[in-house]
Amino acid sequence: MPQNSTVPKILIVGGGYAGFYTAWKLEKHLRKGEADVTMVDPLPYMTYQPFLPEVAAGSIEARHSVVAHRRHLKRTNVVTAKVTNINHAQKVATITPPVGAPYEFAYDQIVVTAGAVSRTFPIPGIADNAIGLKTIEEAVAIRDKVMSNFDKAASLPAGPERDRLLTVVVVGGGFAGIEVFAELRSLASSLVGKYPQLRFEDTHFHLIEAMGRIMPEVSLETSKWVMKDLGKRGAFIHLDTQVTGAIDGNVELSTGEVIPTDVIVWTAGVMANPTVVRGGDLPVEERGRIQTRADLRVGTPEAFVEGAWAAGDVSAVPDLSGGGVGGFCVPNAQHAVRQAKLLAKNLVGVLRGEKPKDYFHKNLGAVAGLGLYNGVFQSGKIALKGFIAWLAHRGYHGLAMPTWERKWRVLWGWWNNLWLGRDLVNLETVQNPRYVFEEFAARPRPAAPAAPTADAPAAKTEPAKKPAAKKASAKSADQPVEAAAK
Repeated sequence: MPQNSTVPKILIVGGGYAGFYTAWKLEKHLRKGEADVTMVDPLPYMTYQPFLPEVAAGSIEARHSVVAHRRHLKRTNVVTAKVTNINHAQKVATITPPVGAPYEFAYDQIVVTAGAVSRTFPIPGIADNAIGLKTIEEAVAIRDKVMSNFDKAASLPAGPERDRLLTVVVVGGGFAGIEVFAELRSLASSLVGKYPQLRFEDTHFHLIEAMGRIMPEVSLETSKWVMKDLGKRGAFIHLDTQVTGAIDGNVELSTGEVIPTDVIVWTAGVMANPTVVRGGDLPVEERGRIQTRADLRVGTPEAFVEGAWAAGDVSAVPDLSGGGVGGFCVPNAQHAVRQAKLLAKNLVGVLRGEKPKDYFHKNLGAVAGLGLYNGVFQSGKIALKGFIAWLAHRGYHGLAMPTWERKWRVLWGWWNNLWLGRDLVNLETVQNPRYVFEEFAARPRPAAPAAPTADAPAAKTEPAKKPAAKKASAKSADQPVEAAAK
Protein backbone atom coordinates (compact mmCIF):
# COMPACT_ATOMS: atom_id res chain seq x y z
CA MET A 1 0.00 0.00 0.00
CA PRO A 2 1.55 3.37 -0.97
CA GLN A 3 2.23 5.63 1.99
CA ASN A 4 1.01 9.16 2.44
CA SER A 5 3.66 11.42 3.98
CA THR A 6 1.05 13.84 5.38
CA VAL A 7 -0.80 11.40 7.66
CA PRO A 8 0.35 9.69 10.88
CA LYS A 9 2.44 6.56 10.35
CA ILE A 10 1.65 3.57 12.57
CA LEU A 11 4.31 0.84 12.84
CA ILE A 12 3.26 -2.57 14.18
CA VAL A 13 6.21 -4.71 15.28
CA GLY A 14 5.16 -8.36 15.04
CA GLY A 15 2.44 -10.15 13.09
CA GLY A 16 1.31 -12.80 15.55
CA TYR A 17 -1.99 -12.79 17.45
CA ALA A 18 -1.77 -9.27 18.78
CA GLY A 19 -0.07 -7.77 15.75
CA PHE A 20 -2.40 -9.31 13.17
CA TYR A 21 -5.55 -8.42 15.12
CA THR A 22 -4.34 -4.87 15.72
CA ALA A 23 -3.75 -4.33 12.00
CA TRP A 24 -7.00 -6.09 11.10
CA LYS A 25 -9.07 -3.93 13.45
CA LEU A 26 -7.23 -0.73 12.52
CA GLU A 27 -8.35 -1.33 8.94
CA LYS A 28 -11.90 -1.46 10.25
CA HIS A 29 -11.77 1.62 12.51
CA LEU A 30 -9.56 4.02 10.53
CA ARG A 31 -11.16 6.24 7.96
CA LYS A 32 -9.69 6.18 4.49
CA GLY A 33 -6.52 8.27 4.47
CA GLU A 34 -6.57 8.82 8.24
CA ALA A 35 -3.30 6.96 8.87
CA ASP A 36 -0.75 4.71 7.17
CA VAL A 37 -0.28 1.31 8.83
CA THR A 38 2.86 -0.82 8.37
CA MET A 39 3.28 -4.23 9.96
CA VAL A 40 6.71 -5.89 10.13
CA ASP A 41 7.22 -9.58 10.87
CA PRO A 42 9.85 -12.10 9.69
CA LEU A 43 7.06 -14.55 8.78
CA PRO A 44 4.38 -13.89 6.14
CA TYR A 45 1.63 -15.38 8.29
CA MET A 46 0.07 -15.48 11.75
CA THR A 47 0.17 -18.86 13.52
CA TYR A 48 -2.90 -19.95 15.47
CA GLN A 49 -0.89 -21.55 18.26
CA PRO A 50 -3.69 -23.48 20.03
CA PHE A 51 -3.77 -25.73 16.95
CA LEU A 52 -0.06 -26.65 17.13
CA PRO A 53 -0.60 -29.81 19.25
CA GLU A 54 -3.15 -31.08 16.72
CA VAL A 55 -0.82 -30.23 13.84
CA ALA A 56 1.88 -32.26 15.62
CA ALA A 57 -0.57 -35.17 15.81
CA GLY A 58 -1.68 -34.95 12.18
CA SER A 59 -5.25 -33.94 13.08
CA ILE A 60 -5.06 -30.54 11.36
CA GLU A 61 -3.36 -29.59 8.10
CA ALA A 62 -0.43 -27.31 8.89
CA ARG A 63 -1.33 -24.63 6.33
CA HIS A 64 -4.86 -24.39 7.73
CA SER A 65 -3.43 -23.34 11.09
CA VAL A 66 -1.87 -20.13 9.80
CA VAL A 67 -3.37 -16.91 8.40
CA ALA A 68 -1.63 -15.25 5.45
CA HIS A 69 -0.94 -11.59 6.19
CA ARG A 70 -1.17 -10.31 2.66
CA ARG A 71 -4.44 -12.07 1.90
CA HIS A 72 -6.38 -10.65 4.84
CA LEU A 73 -4.73 -7.28 5.46
CA LYS A 74 -5.94 -5.29 2.49
CA ARG A 75 -4.95 -1.77 3.59
CA THR A 76 -1.80 -2.55 5.60
CA ASN A 77 1.73 -2.30 4.26
CA VAL A 78 3.10 -5.77 5.12
CA VAL A 79 6.89 -6.02 5.39
CA THR A 80 8.47 -9.46 5.77
CA ALA A 81 11.53 -8.57 7.83
CA LYS A 82 12.77 -8.07 11.39
CA VAL A 83 12.75 -4.95 13.54
CA THR A 84 16.20 -5.04 15.14
CA ASN A 85 16.21 -1.67 16.88
CA ILE A 86 13.67 0.82 18.20
CA ASN A 87 14.87 4.36 18.87
CA HIS A 88 11.67 5.79 20.24
CA ALA A 89 13.38 8.98 21.35
CA GLN A 90 13.76 9.77 17.65
CA LYS A 91 10.73 7.66 16.61
CA VAL A 92 12.81 5.61 14.21
CA ALA A 93 12.97 1.80 13.91
CA THR A 94 15.63 -0.23 12.13
CA ILE A 95 14.16 -2.81 9.76
CA THR A 96 16.43 -5.68 8.69
CA PRO A 97 15.12 -7.56 5.64
CA PRO A 98 16.22 -11.13 4.79
CA VAL A 99 17.98 -9.77 1.69
CA GLY A 100 19.57 -6.35 1.45
CA ALA A 101 20.88 -3.81 3.92
CA PRO A 102 19.00 -2.68 7.05
CA TYR A 103 17.18 0.64 6.77
CA GLU A 104 15.48 3.12 9.09
CA PHE A 105 11.73 3.63 9.23
CA ALA A 106 10.27 6.79 10.73
CA TYR A 107 6.93 6.49 12.52
CA ASP A 108 4.52 8.51 14.63
CA GLN A 109 2.92 5.67 16.62
CA ILE A 110 4.53 2.30 17.37
CA VAL A 111 2.72 -0.87 18.47
CA VAL A 112 5.01 -3.56 19.91
CA THR A 113 3.41 -7.00 19.56
CA ALA A 114 6.49 -9.16 18.93
CA GLY A 115 5.18 -12.08 20.98
CA ALA A 116 7.24 -14.62 22.90
CA VAL A 117 9.75 -17.40 22.27
CA SER A 118 10.53 -20.60 24.13
CA ARG A 119 12.32 -19.99 27.41
CA THR A 120 15.07 -22.51 28.10
CA PHE A 121 17.75 -23.00 30.74
CA PRO A 122 21.47 -23.78 30.27
CA ILE A 123 20.93 -27.52 30.62
CA PRO A 124 23.55 -29.60 28.76
CA GLY A 125 22.14 -31.00 25.53
CA ILE A 126 18.80 -29.16 25.47
CA ALA A 127 19.87 -26.53 22.91
CA ASP A 128 21.23 -29.26 20.62
CA ASN A 129 18.61 -31.99 20.99
CA ALA A 130 15.26 -30.49 22.04
CA ILE A 131 12.59 -28.72 19.98
CA GLY A 132 10.00 -26.15 21.06
CA LEU A 133 6.32 -25.79 20.18
CA LYS A 134 5.90 -22.11 19.29
CA THR A 135 5.90 -22.27 15.49
CA ILE A 136 4.12 -24.25 12.80
CA GLU A 137 7.50 -25.49 11.56
CA GLU A 138 8.24 -27.04 14.95
CA ALA A 139 4.85 -28.79 15.08
CA VAL A 140 5.34 -30.29 11.60
CA ALA A 141 8.88 -31.39 12.44
CA ILE A 142 7.66 -33.16 15.60
CA ARG A 143 4.93 -34.99 13.67
CA ASP A 144 7.27 -36.13 10.91
CA LYS A 145 9.98 -37.15 13.38
CA VAL A 146 7.61 -39.39 15.34
CA MET A 147 6.33 -41.01 12.14
CA SER A 148 9.84 -41.53 10.74
CA ASN A 149 10.91 -43.13 14.00
CA PHE A 150 8.08 -45.65 13.71
CA ASP A 151 9.30 -46.54 10.19
CA LYS A 152 12.84 -47.07 11.51
CA ALA A 153 11.75 -48.97 14.61
CA ALA A 154 9.62 -51.40 12.58
CA SER A 155 12.76 -52.71 10.86
CA LEU A 156 14.68 -53.27 14.10
CA PRO A 157 14.54 -56.16 16.56
CA ALA A 158 13.40 -55.48 20.11
CA GLY A 159 16.16 -53.74 22.02
CA PRO A 160 17.56 -50.44 23.29
CA GLU A 161 17.71 -48.74 19.87
CA ARG A 162 14.09 -49.55 19.05
CA ASP A 163 13.00 -48.40 22.51
CA ARG A 164 14.84 -45.10 22.01
CA LEU A 165 13.10 -44.47 18.69
CA LEU A 166 9.69 -45.16 20.22
CA THR A 167 10.20 -42.94 23.28
CA VAL A 168 8.88 -39.36 23.46
CA VAL A 169 9.77 -36.94 26.27
CA VAL A 170 7.85 -33.69 26.82
CA VAL A 171 9.23 -31.16 29.30
CA GLY A 172 6.64 -28.88 30.91
CA GLY A 173 3.21 -29.68 32.35
CA GLY A 174 1.32 -26.53 31.41
CA PHE A 175 -1.46 -26.48 28.83
CA ALA A 176 0.86 -26.59 25.82
CA GLY A 177 2.89 -29.46 27.26
CA ILE A 178 -0.12 -31.56 28.28
CA GLU A 179 -1.89 -31.01 24.97
CA VAL A 180 1.05 -32.00 22.77
CA PHE A 181 1.86 -34.90 25.11
CA ALA A 182 -1.68 -36.26 24.91
CA GLU A 183 -1.98 -35.64 21.17
CA LEU A 184 1.29 -37.44 20.44
CA ARG A 185 0.19 -40.33 22.66
CA SER A 186 -3.01 -40.50 20.59
CA LEU A 187 -0.98 -40.37 17.34
CA ALA A 188 1.30 -43.18 18.49
CA SER A 189 -1.72 -45.32 19.37
CA SER A 190 -3.01 -44.82 15.81
CA LEU A 191 0.37 -45.63 14.28
CA VAL A 192 0.86 -48.89 16.18
CA GLY A 193 -2.06 -50.46 14.32
CA LYS A 194 -0.28 -49.82 11.00
CA TYR A 195 2.88 -51.73 12.00
CA PRO A 196 2.45 -55.48 12.64
CA GLN A 197 5.98 -55.58 14.04
CA LEU A 198 5.15 -53.17 16.88
CA ARG A 199 2.91 -53.33 19.93
CA PHE A 200 1.35 -50.63 22.07
CA GLU A 201 3.68 -51.65 24.93
CA ASP A 202 6.71 -50.82 22.76
CA THR A 203 5.90 -47.08 22.85
CA HIS A 204 7.02 -44.97 25.82
CA PHE A 205 5.80 -41.48 26.74
CA HIS A 206 7.23 -39.40 29.59
CA LEU A 207 6.21 -35.90 30.73
CA ILE A 208 8.58 -34.05 33.07
CA GLU A 209 7.17 -31.35 35.35
CA ALA A 210 9.20 -29.46 37.97
CA MET A 211 6.13 -28.57 40.05
CA GLY A 212 4.00 -30.90 42.14
CA ARG A 213 1.04 -30.74 39.73
CA ILE A 214 0.17 -30.19 36.07
CA MET A 215 -2.08 -27.62 34.37
CA PRO A 216 -2.23 -24.84 36.99
CA GLU A 217 -4.96 -23.19 34.89
CA VAL A 218 -7.52 -25.79 36.07
CA SER A 219 -8.55 -27.09 39.48
CA LEU A 220 -6.42 -29.65 41.28
CA GLU A 221 -9.19 -32.23 40.95
CA THR A 222 -9.36 -31.72 37.19
CA SER A 223 -5.58 -31.95 36.81
CA LYS A 224 -5.60 -35.23 38.73
CA TRP A 225 -8.25 -36.58 36.36
CA VAL A 226 -6.03 -35.67 33.40
CA MET A 227 -3.08 -37.51 34.97
CA LYS A 228 -5.23 -40.56 35.62
CA ASP A 229 -6.58 -40.52 32.07
CA LEU A 230 -3.10 -40.29 30.58
CA GLY A 231 -1.92 -43.08 32.87
CA LYS A 232 -4.61 -45.36 31.47
CA ARG A 233 -3.13 -44.72 28.02
CA GLY A 234 0.33 -45.82 29.04
CA ALA A 235 1.84 -42.39 29.64
CA PHE A 236 4.13 -41.53 32.56
CA ILE A 237 4.11 -38.15 34.33
CA HIS A 238 7.09 -37.27 36.54
CA LEU A 239 6.13 -34.56 39.06
CA ASP A 240 8.60 -32.62 41.20
CA THR A 241 11.26 -33.61 38.68
CA GLN A 242 13.72 -31.54 36.70
CA VAL A 243 15.76 -32.27 33.59
CA THR A 244 19.47 -32.05 34.40
CA GLY A 245 20.90 -33.13 31.04
CA ALA A 246 19.98 -34.25 27.54
CA ILE A 247 23.30 -35.07 25.89
CA ASP A 248 22.98 -37.35 22.84
CA GLY A 249 19.28 -37.73 23.57
CA ASN A 250 19.77 -39.27 27.01
CA VAL A 251 17.41 -37.28 29.21
CA GLU A 252 18.83 -37.19 32.73
CA LEU A 253 16.39 -36.42 35.55
CA SER A 254 16.94 -35.01 39.01
CA THR A 255 15.70 -38.35 40.38
CA GLY A 256 18.70 -40.10 38.81
CA GLU A 257 16.66 -41.76 36.07
CA VAL A 258 17.95 -41.64 32.48
CA ILE A 259 15.51 -41.84 29.55
CA PRO A 260 17.06 -42.47 26.10
CA THR A 261 14.90 -40.81 23.43
CA ASP A 262 14.98 -39.36 19.95
CA VAL A 263 12.20 -36.79 20.54
CA ILE A 264 12.46 -34.11 23.26
CA VAL A 265 9.72 -31.45 23.16
CA TRP A 266 10.39 -28.39 25.36
CA THR A 267 7.30 -26.49 26.57
CA ALA A 268 8.58 -25.30 29.95
CA GLY A 269 7.75 -21.63 29.68
CA VAL A 270 8.08 -18.65 27.35
CA MET A 271 9.80 -15.28 27.43
CA ALA A 272 9.18 -12.00 25.64
CA ASN A 273 10.93 -11.74 22.27
CA PRO A 274 14.44 -10.66 23.34
CA THR A 275 15.43 -9.29 19.90
CA VAL A 276 12.77 -6.58 20.13
CA VAL A 277 12.81 -6.00 23.90
CA ARG A 278 16.58 -5.59 24.16
CA GLY A 279 16.95 -3.80 20.85
CA GLY A 280 15.25 -0.59 21.87
CA ASP A 281 14.80 2.17 24.40
CA LEU A 282 11.25 1.39 25.58
CA PRO A 283 10.93 0.66 29.34
CA VAL A 284 11.24 -3.01 30.34
CA GLU A 285 10.04 -4.56 33.60
CA GLU A 286 11.93 -7.11 35.70
CA ARG A 287 10.68 -10.18 33.78
CA GLY A 288 11.87 -8.81 30.46
CA ARG A 289 8.55 -7.55 29.09
CA ILE A 290 7.62 -4.12 27.78
CA GLN A 291 6.21 -2.09 30.67
CA THR A 292 2.59 -1.43 29.72
CA ARG A 293 -0.35 0.40 31.27
CA ALA A 294 -3.91 -0.89 31.54
CA ASP A 295 -4.89 1.33 28.57
CA LEU A 296 -2.18 -0.52 26.54
CA ARG A 297 0.10 2.51 26.24
CA VAL A 298 3.72 1.83 27.16
CA GLY A 299 4.63 3.22 30.56
CA THR A 300 3.61 3.14 34.22
CA PRO A 301 0.26 3.91 35.85
CA GLU A 302 1.66 7.36 36.65
CA ALA A 303 3.02 8.25 33.20
CA PHE A 304 2.93 6.93 29.67
CA VAL A 305 5.35 7.04 26.75
CA GLU A 306 3.75 9.17 24.07
CA GLY A 307 3.24 7.34 20.78
CA ALA A 308 4.13 3.84 22.09
CA TRP A 309 1.74 0.90 22.60
CA ALA A 310 2.17 -2.80 23.44
CA ALA A 311 0.02 -5.92 23.72
CA GLY A 312 0.26 -9.70 23.83
CA ASP A 313 3.02 -11.89 25.23
CA VAL A 314 5.73 -9.25 24.83
CA SER A 315 3.94 -6.84 27.20
CA ALA A 316 3.31 -6.67 30.94
CA VAL A 317 -0.33 -5.55 31.01
CA PRO A 318 -1.98 -5.18 34.46
CA ASP A 319 -4.79 -7.70 35.01
CA LEU A 320 -7.53 -5.55 36.52
CA SER A 321 -9.71 -8.63 37.11
CA GLY A 322 -7.30 -9.77 39.82
CA GLY A 323 -6.80 -13.18 38.26
CA GLY A 324 -3.37 -12.67 36.75
CA VAL A 325 -0.06 -14.01 38.00
CA GLY A 326 1.79 -11.27 39.88
CA GLY A 327 -0.93 -8.80 38.95
CA PHE A 328 -0.34 -9.08 35.20
CA CYS A 329 -2.18 -10.80 32.35
CA VAL A 330 -0.82 -14.26 31.63
CA PRO A 331 0.60 -14.84 28.13
CA ASN A 332 -2.21 -16.59 26.27
CA ALA A 333 -4.40 -16.18 23.20
CA GLN A 334 -7.44 -14.94 25.13
CA HIS A 335 -5.59 -11.86 26.32
CA ALA A 336 -3.58 -11.24 23.14
CA VAL A 337 -6.64 -11.12 20.89
CA ARG A 338 -8.75 -8.99 23.23
CA GLN A 339 -5.89 -6.61 23.99
CA ALA A 340 -5.27 -6.12 20.28
CA LYS A 341 -8.91 -5.31 19.60
CA LEU A 342 -8.98 -2.67 22.36
CA LEU A 343 -5.55 -1.34 21.37
CA ALA A 344 -6.79 -0.63 17.84
CA LYS A 345 -9.81 1.26 19.23
CA ASN A 346 -7.69 3.17 21.74
CA LEU A 347 -5.06 4.14 19.17
CA VAL A 348 -7.69 5.47 16.76
CA GLY A 349 -9.37 7.27 19.65
CA VAL A 350 -6.13 9.00 20.65
CA LEU A 351 -5.54 10.11 17.05
CA ARG A 352 -9.00 11.70 17.21
CA GLY A 353 -8.38 13.35 20.58
CA GLU A 354 -10.31 10.83 22.68
CA LYS A 355 -9.27 9.20 25.96
CA PRO A 356 -8.27 5.50 25.80
CA LYS A 357 -10.08 2.85 27.84
CA ASP A 358 -8.50 0.38 30.26
CA TYR A 359 -8.25 -3.28 29.37
CA PHE A 360 -10.37 -5.56 31.54
CA HIS A 361 -11.04 -9.21 30.85
CA LYS A 362 -12.02 -11.94 33.27
CA ASN A 363 -10.76 -15.36 32.28
CA LEU A 364 -13.55 -17.33 30.63
CA GLY A 365 -11.98 -20.66 31.51
CA ALA A 366 -9.61 -23.15 29.98
CA VAL A 367 -10.15 -25.87 27.41
CA ALA A 368 -7.68 -28.47 26.19
CA GLY A 369 -7.67 -31.31 23.70
CA LEU A 370 -6.24 -34.60 24.94
CA GLY A 371 -6.22 -36.52 21.67
CA LEU A 372 -9.06 -37.53 19.37
CA TYR A 373 -12.47 -37.47 21.09
CA ASN A 374 -11.01 -36.61 24.49
CA GLY A 375 -10.56 -33.29 26.28
CA VAL A 376 -11.01 -31.23 29.40
CA PHE A 377 -12.83 -27.94 30.07
CA GLN A 378 -12.78 -25.78 33.21
CA SER A 379 -14.72 -22.59 33.88
CA GLY A 380 -14.95 -21.62 37.52
CA LYS A 381 -16.20 -24.66 39.38
CA ILE A 382 -17.68 -26.20 36.24
CA ALA A 383 -15.53 -28.96 34.78
CA LEU A 384 -16.25 -31.07 31.70
CA LYS A 385 -14.22 -34.13 30.78
CA GLY A 386 -13.98 -36.56 27.90
CA PHE A 387 -15.90 -36.34 24.64
CA ILE A 388 -18.13 -33.37 25.54
CA ALA A 389 -15.06 -31.35 26.56
CA TRP A 390 -13.35 -32.32 23.29
CA LEU A 391 -16.37 -30.94 21.38
CA ALA A 392 -16.15 -27.73 23.43
CA HIS A 393 -12.43 -27.49 22.62
CA ARG A 394 -12.99 -27.81 18.89
CA GLY A 395 -16.03 -25.58 18.92
CA TYR A 396 -14.26 -22.77 20.77
CA HIS A 397 -11.09 -22.81 18.68
CA GLY A 398 -12.97 -23.33 15.42
CA LEU A 399 -14.87 -20.11 16.10
CA ALA A 400 -11.81 -18.29 17.45
CA MET A 401 -9.77 -18.89 14.29
CA PRO A 402 -9.67 -15.50 12.54
CA THR A 403 -11.40 -14.97 9.17
CA TRP A 404 -14.12 -17.18 7.70
CA GLU A 405 -11.77 -18.37 4.99
CA ARG A 406 -9.53 -20.01 7.59
CA LYS A 407 -12.45 -21.27 9.67
CA TRP A 408 -13.88 -23.14 6.68
CA ARG A 409 -10.52 -24.74 5.88
CA VAL A 410 -10.17 -26.01 9.45
CA LEU A 411 -13.78 -27.21 9.68
CA TRP A 412 -13.53 -28.92 6.28
CA GLY A 413 -10.38 -30.74 7.41
CA TRP A 414 -12.07 -31.91 10.60
CA TRP A 415 -15.07 -33.11 8.62
CA ASN A 416 -12.85 -35.11 6.25
CA ASN A 417 -10.93 -36.65 9.13
CA LEU A 418 -14.19 -37.72 10.77
CA TRP A 419 -14.92 -40.01 7.80
CA LEU A 420 -11.44 -40.69 6.43
CA GLY A 421 -9.46 -40.92 9.66
CA ARG A 422 -6.31 -39.15 10.79
CA ASP A 423 -3.91 -38.16 8.02
CA LEU A 424 -0.75 -40.21 8.61
CA VAL A 425 1.36 -38.94 5.72
CA ASN A 426 4.99 -38.41 6.74
CA LEU A 427 6.75 -35.60 4.88
CA GLU A 428 10.01 -35.42 6.82
CA THR A 429 12.03 -35.49 3.59
CA VAL A 430 10.50 -32.15 2.60
CA GLN A 431 13.09 -30.65 4.96
CA ASN A 432 15.72 -31.84 2.45
CA PRO A 433 13.81 -31.51 -0.83
CA ARG A 434 16.80 -31.85 -3.16
CA TYR A 435 18.04 -35.22 -1.90
CA VAL A 436 16.77 -37.25 -4.90
CA PHE A 437 17.88 -34.66 -7.44
CA GLU A 438 21.34 -34.46 -5.88
CA GLU A 439 21.71 -38.25 -5.77
CA PHE A 440 21.18 -38.73 -9.50
CA ALA A 441 22.25 -35.36 -10.92
CA ALA A 442 25.05 -35.56 -13.55
CA ARG A 443 28.15 -33.62 -12.57
CA PRO A 444 31.06 -32.46 -14.75
CA ARG A 445 34.12 -34.69 -14.70
CA PRO A 446 37.25 -33.36 -13.00
CA ALA A 447 39.50 -31.49 -15.44
CA ALA A 448 42.48 -33.50 -16.76
CA PRO A 449 45.93 -32.28 -15.67
CA ALA A 450 47.42 -29.79 -18.17
CA ALA A 451 50.15 -31.14 -20.54
CA PRO A 452 53.64 -29.54 -20.18
CA THR A 453 54.50 -26.85 -22.74
CA ALA A 454 57.82 -25.98 -24.37
CA ASP A 455 58.16 -22.87 -22.26
CA ALA A 456 57.41 -24.81 -19.09
CA PRO A 457 59.44 -28.04 -19.06
CA ALA A 458 58.08 -30.95 -17.19
CA ALA A 459 59.15 -31.28 -13.61
CA LYS A 460 62.10 -33.55 -13.02
CA THR A 461 61.26 -36.87 -11.55
CA GLU A 462 63.43 -39.52 -10.02
CA PRO A 463 63.65 -42.73 -12.06
CA ALA A 464 61.56 -45.40 -10.56
CA LYS A 465 63.52 -47.99 -8.63
CA LYS A 466 62.69 -51.61 -9.15
CA PRO A 467 61.28 -52.95 -5.90
CA ALA A 468 63.37 -55.55 -4.13
CA ALA A 469 60.34 -57.73 -3.83
CA LYS A 470 60.14 -57.90 -7.63
CA LYS A 471 63.70 -59.28 -7.89
CA ALA A 472 62.96 -61.88 -5.33
CA SER A 473 59.81 -62.89 -7.10
CA ALA A 474 61.68 -63.11 -10.43
CA LYS A 475 64.38 -65.33 -8.92
CA SER A 476 61.86 -67.60 -7.38
CA ALA A 477 60.05 -67.77 -10.68
CA ASP A 478 63.19 -69.17 -12.40
CA GLN A 479 63.56 -72.05 -9.99
CA PRO A 480 60.52 -74.06 -11.10
CA VAL A 481 61.68 -73.79 -14.74
CA GLU A 482 65.14 -75.26 -13.89
CA ALA A 483 63.57 -77.99 -11.88
CA ALA A 484 61.29 -78.88 -14.74
CA ALA A 485 64.22 -79.08 -17.18
CA LYS A 486 65.96 -81.56 -15.01
